[in-house]
This record gives sequence, C-alpha cells and structure tokens, in this order.
Amino acid sequence: MSDAIKHECGIALVRLLKPLSYYQKKYSTSFYAINKMYLLMEKQHNRGQDGAGFASVKFDVEPGTRFMSRVRSNEPSPIQDIFAQINNRLNKELEKNPSKKDDVQWQIENIPYVGNVFLGHVRYGTFGRNSIESVHPFLRQNNWKHKNLIVAGNFNMTNSNELLEELIELGQHPKENTDTVTVMEKIGHFLDDEVGKLYQKCKERNISKRNASSVIEEELDVKKILQRASKNWDGGYAMAGLLGHGDAFVLRDPSGIRPAYYYKDDEVVVVASERPVIQTAFNVPFNEVKELERAHALIIKKNGSVSIEQILEQREKKSCSFERIYFSRGSDAEIYKERKELGKLIFPAILKNIDNDIDNTVFSYIPNTAETSFFGISEAAEDYLNKFKLKRILEGQRNLSLKKVTQILSERPRIEKIAIKDAKLRTFIADDNSRDDLVAHVYDVTYGVVKPTDNLVIIDDSIVRGTTLKKSIIKILDRLNPKKIVIVSSAPQIRYPDCYGIDMAKLEEFIAFKATLELLKETNQYDIVEKVYKKCKQQDQLEDDQIENYVKEIYNLFTVEQISDKVAKMLKTKNVNAEIRVIFQPLENLHKACPKNAGDWYFSGDYPTVGGTKVVNRAFINFYEGNNKRAY
Repeated sequence: MSDAIKHECGIALVRLLKPLSYYQKKYSTSFYAINKMYLLMEKQHNRGQDGAGFASVKFDVEPGTRFMSRVRSNEPSPIQDIFAQINNRLNKELEKNPSKKDDVQWQIENIPYVGNVFLGHVRYGTFGRNSIESVHPFLRQNNWKHKNLIVAGNFNMTNSNELLEELIELGQHPKENTDTVTVMEKIGHFLDDEVGKLYQKCKERNISKRNASSVIEEELDVKKILQRASKNWDGGYAMAGLLGHGDAFVLRDPSGIRPAYYYKDDEVVVVASERPVIQTAFNVPFNEVKELERAHALIIKKNGSVSIEQILEQREKKSCSFERIYFSRGSDAEIYKERKELGKLIFPAILKNIDNDIDNTVFSYIPNTAETSFFGISEAAEDYLNKFKLKRILEGQRNLSLKKVTQILSERPRIEKIAIKDAKLRTFIADDNSRDDLVAHVYDVTYGVVKPTDNLVIIDDSIVRGTTLKKSIIKILDRLNPKKIVIVSSAPQIRYPDCYGIDMAKLEEFIAFKATLELLKETNQYDIVEKVYKKCKQQDQLEDDQIENYVKEIYNLFTVEQISDKVAKMLKTKNVNAEIRVIFQPLENLHKACPKNAGDWYFSGDYPTVGGTKVVNRAFINFYEGNNKRAY
C-alpha cells in the first residue's frame, strides 16, 4: 500500500496444559512458552509497530508472592525491547542463583514472567497516540486474585460514549473515555459481580473464606461474564483476557470482523490473529489451526478444560476483506491464492487500458506487499499471450518456418522490477518544499527497460489518499519516459471510513471522495452535498433500524469508471509527461477472489453494525462543517 495507514493490532495467547517441569524435561527449558510468545509476536510484527506488551499469570503460588507480570514498550522496536527486558531479568536472576538453572519450582516462586498462561499484543494506534499508557495489555488489579483482569485486543468500538454512560449508570467513575478502558471496566464490573455472588454462596454453604477461593475459581462462569459485558458492544473485536487465578478467554465479534485463530493439542492452547503465525511457531499443518467462530469465545479454565462457547447472537459474517488484500501475511495458503486471483481478475481491465498491446507494455508492482497480486497479473498475461501465440501458429501452420515458430514461442510478457524502496532514506527536513523533493526520491527506479513507446503497468494493493502516488511514485515512474502509466489497485475504490480498527477515519482524505466532489462541481450537482448533510444530521432522531448510509447518494451519480478517470486526472501534475490511467478492482471481483471475507464497508458502504452506519454519516457531517476530527 503506497499510502501507509495504521491498522490491525495482533494478539497472541499461550496456555500451557502441562506442569512447567514437563517442558523443562522435553524442551530443555522452562522458558518454552516465553520463547513461543516471542515467535508469535515477532511473526505478527506486520500488525503493529507503535507498541507491544506481554503479560503472564502463575498458578497456585503462595499469598504474598507475585503471580502476575507485565511489560510494555513504545520504543521504536517494541517487541525486541520487551523481550530484551524479559531476558535480562531472567538472566540476572539465574546468574545470581546458578544452581537454580534447572529448578523449575524455584523459578516459579522467584522469577517474574515464568508462568502458566501468557498474553501478548502488538499495536497500531488507530487514534494516533503512542503513549505507554495506550499500549496493551491493560491491567485491572485487585487484592482478590479472581478479580484481577488483564485485557488485550484487536478492536475498535463505534459506541464508546454509550458504553461510558453505561459504566457511569453502574456507579463507576472511569478514568478515561477510550474504548479500551470502557471495555475492560465493563468486563471487570461483571467479573466483580460474579465473584461477589459466588463468595456469598460459599458463606451460605459454610465454606471458610480461605477455602472459598478454590470454589470460586472452579465455579466462576466466564461465559456469563462475557455475555453480560459484551451485550451492547458495537464494533469489530478479537478480545483476549486473563483472570488472576488462571482462567483465560478470547472473544470474537458477532460479524467476525476481526480475525482470531487457535490451535490445541495435549501440551498447549494457542491463539493468534493469523493462521500461518501459529503454523510457523508450532510447526503444525494448515488444517489443525482453526478459526474461532464469530460471536463465540474460546474459554480455558484454570483446571485445563477448554471450550468454545457462543456468547452473542451471530450476525451475517462480514470478515474484513482488507485482511486478505493487505494486512495479513501472504504466507497463509488461502490468502496467497486469493491475492494472486485479485491480480488475474483485474487483468482484462488492464488489457483494455493498454489496447491489448502486450509487446509494448512493461508490468511491475509497488510496494513489495503487492507482489503476490502481481504474480496473478503475470500468469494472466502469460495465459493471454500463449493463446495468442497458439492462434498465430495454427493460422499459419503450413507457411511458418522453424525460425518463425521459435520466434513466436519465445515471446514473453515484459515482467520487470521497476521500483525499489530505499529503506535508508528518511524525510527529516522540516521545510515542506524540501520534504516533497525528498519524498520523490524514496524509490529507486530501474533505467533502460522502459522505452518511450511503452506502457508501464504498476499494481498497488490499494489507493487510499493518493498522496504518495502524486508526490512520489508517478513522478519517479515518469522519469523512465513511458508513453502511458497505468496504476492498478488490487482493491476497489475506498469510499467510506473504517471504524472497526483501521485508521481510515475521515472522508475528505480519500481520493475517491475528492474525485467525486470534483465531478459534482463539474456537472453542477454539488447541491446534493447539502441534501446529504441534512439527512445525516437527522439520524439522531431516528430509530436504529431506520438509519441508512446517506453518503452513498453522492457516489450513485457516477460510474466507477468516471470516478477512476477523475482520480487519474487529479494524480497527474503539470511536470508529468506520460498519460495517466487508474484502474480499480471491481467489487464483484473482490468477492470472487476472497469469498470468505465479505466485509467490504470501506468500498461498498454496507456496514455490518448500525454503529458503523452512524459513523459514516457523522464523518460526512464533520466534513461538511469543517470539523477536522474523527467520527468515533
């Protein structure tokens, strides 16, 4: 994605099902789970670079002994930083006590981070803040072991204000109005309530206060707590939590917007945001890693029992399609095929834009994450050329010489590595004009392969704002002097904000929206902007089932091609000589290529929750009123 956006966080959970001595004996280390957590988090580095956190819980330690540990970092390399801190502490303790290197029980009692259940998080801050207080996991502490709560998630709630009001109605005084705090406090409130009820029952059964603890941990109903806490959540989420006595859970939203996968054997239960992460870290096959069903929670009791429980009523499955286009690692077997298919499906539109002139066309991609879709284009170009070659041979079979046949068979699509990002280059100059000049040199280009008579086709994952294309990429490509530059987006036009965890919050930042406004002005239809604004303003007076996405009305006046053509004109500056064309993936092709991830609200405007629909209308109100703020 040439326009960088902040996006998906990643979660990692490991629950050991055997005593630590088992792993010490089998794997020669009692730090087996810590090492696996490092792998799980590092393999999800793509999901978060603003911060990282790690937490662990020990079972059955003596009162007065630390049983929870947490470390967080917002340093430039946060995963490396937190595990450096963990390793330094582990090594320091073992250096002081070298005879305890293989004494698992002593390590449990004396060294932090050695435990039974572990939770990790890598973070992209969708609100742009990167203070250490914003880094997960979050911790809610209490002297009652069962009331301690550690929470981390990949999520965004659209109704944070309403959730805050609910907490106030419950008598709480939250310290902060963020969805992370409100979610944690909501779970914490019902956790406290359930623990209190169980304690009261123990008193009625004449169970001593000391003995009540083990009864509570056995009978605590995590499913019930989650049902009560999440009842009014509106958003996309994969929420993970640890309770102080050892229970753990992962809860997924009713539409399956945010991803979660798990694996279980007789040694371990593992959860992560991506399937190949678990496959790699634990060397297990594709079919043994399961997707957590939407509206369900994976619940692991302290006694080791594991269950999948339905928590909320399921909605239509709308898993985020951006996961397949860009966010998740392409090493997933299904995602790899889907990204190639996105390239193949858009190839006919490319042919049309180059007038079927394969001979005088160079194909390439920017950035590296678009490489898999590019493979799909390459294969489609090979197939097209092979059919064309076969036709020529069959038509002239009696008159073709061996030399001519050989010449025909040797024809290949012109596949080249045109742009290479210079990772060393940093735009450190504050002056805007100087910075723009530096940005225009972020990529190095390959000279000598593009002729002035050539088309240059470049595929990108998606086009969000178009800023990098306009200020950098198109200018760089134009130095190669092609006749025409065709920018291909493997994703459809991004028309609407996301409110479920991707940092795409403001309508006026999207180049498709800007292009549509320009078309409204050119066709004397700009008055619809005010009409849509008035409709959006009225949504607060409507019942939830009456609210619609009114912003669709401004797009409905134009075809996809008209908006694409206007985007192309907006991307071309006076210093660019080549003709510019822009092609976006048709929405129907996206669903053909990625049938399991139908969530497409940023393209179609069809939000899976009413909160999402409210957000897009609020975003339009902000645009119209000139309020440069988020709509959620």
